[in-house]
Amino acid sequence: MKFRLLVADDEKNIREGLAAALKLDGHDVETSADGAEALKRFQKGDIDMVIADLKMPGLGGEELLEKIQAESPGTPVIVLTGHGTVETAVNAMRLGAWDFLTKPVNLDYLSILVKKALDNRELLLKHRRLEEELAHHKRFQAIIGKSSGMRRVFDTTSRAAPTKASILITGESGVGKELVADAIHGLSPRKDKPLIKLHCAALAASLLESELFGHEKGAFTGASARKRGRFELANEGTLFLDEIGEIDQNLQIKLLRVLQEKSFERVGGEETIEVDVRIVAATNKDLKAEIEKGSFREDLYFRLNVVNIHVPPLRERKDDLPLLITAFLKEFAAENGKDIEGISEKARSCLYAYDWPGNIRELRNCMESAVVMSRGKLIGEEDLPPGIRAVNEEGWIRIALGTNMEEAEKIIIRETLSAHKGNQSKAAEILGIGRKTLHRKLSGSEEE
Repeated sequence: MKFRLLVADDEKNIREGLAAALKLDGHDVETSADGAEALKRFQKGDIDMVIADLKMPGLGGEELLEKIQAESPGTPVIVLTGHGTVETAVNAMRLGAWDFLTKPVNLDYLSILVKKALDNRELLLKHRRLEEELAHHKRFQAIIGKSSGMRRVFDTTSRAAPTKASILITGESGVGKELVADAIHGLSPRKDKPLIKLHCAALAASLLESELFGHEKGAFTGASARKRGRFELANEGTLFLDEIGEIDQNLQIKLLRVLQEKSFERVGGEETIEVDVRIVAATNKDLKAEIEKGSFREDLYFRLNVVNIHVPPLRERKDDLPLLITAFLKEFAAENGKDIEGISEKARSCLYAYDWPGNIRELRNCMESAVVMSRGKLIGEEDLPPGIRAVNEEGWIRIALGTNMEEAEKIIIRETLSAHKGNQSKAAEILGIGRKTLHRKLSGSEEE
């Protein structure tokens, strides 16, 4: 890793000599003639280490050191002086200096010090990157899946979250749109600010307006005190509007105005309130179809849909079923104090054959019910809800319309194996493929 160093000294010969020596060691080096110039350059970024003279006109080395440590704690700074005393050295170290050298500088010793400081800097940067990666991973932990559809969700979320763009999350009921909204906020620069949520379908239009914008005392019957709305509560943070397709035309106009002007008035009020809010909306409706019907404003749609994240239904991501089933079994077994080791092949076959119209929410409820009803360590077909057991008729494999060929093949392999109690030789014979081919396809279906 190549580092960029900044040498600050008011004596031209010294700073240029030091720069030349450090360049010979393979570093990129820039120079400044005084502390103020050095600070200005440092604030532009990409400086990994500073070597500064203690006595410079204007902004001295100690002040420069203090400001660098305040802005970028951990950046190594070596202080140089021609007036070396123990007191000066101790004070520089107390302020955060990496080390302290007296002039004339021993260039060999300086080279060793710089190497040690930059090695430490590299370890610090690696540690920070690791912490960021772990934090990033934790933001997605609640969203289970590694299918191609979910990988697209993760990728788009990761790229869009750090921006200011409005995001529209689309997908059927129960697919986990709210979890995606949580991840967006958690990966954004606003993560330490409020994440305020509002389910737009849960309230009548008159109440929804008050919930969004707040109201003044006496604005309507029952308004006994001033109330702040969700926009005010979410200031500097994120506002998640679930089921945005349910709001009426009048409220759509008011919402559009807030998005355009970043200001609004409370219901019954005259004071204009300015806010800085990042909007994340979600819907299970086809908003383009709603626009054609005249029930949703096209201009509002474009304001909300700067970035679209589509969460696929469970029937289109059955590769994720093993992960989801395992996670839910573990959760509900612990919650109910049961020792559940797994799920039988027949029960697994039922779960794979079912289309899951209620998506993840329905699967979660199904696994909770199965854990509660189970009498042994293995979830059996009899422990599943009747509607899910019924789809697995003997001798038949159900494949939903619209399933792609790759997924259909995986379903056929799983069901054939299940019917023959996991006997891969028998399944391969029935399917007309070699055992190695079946094993490869089966392994691929579990790893994707």
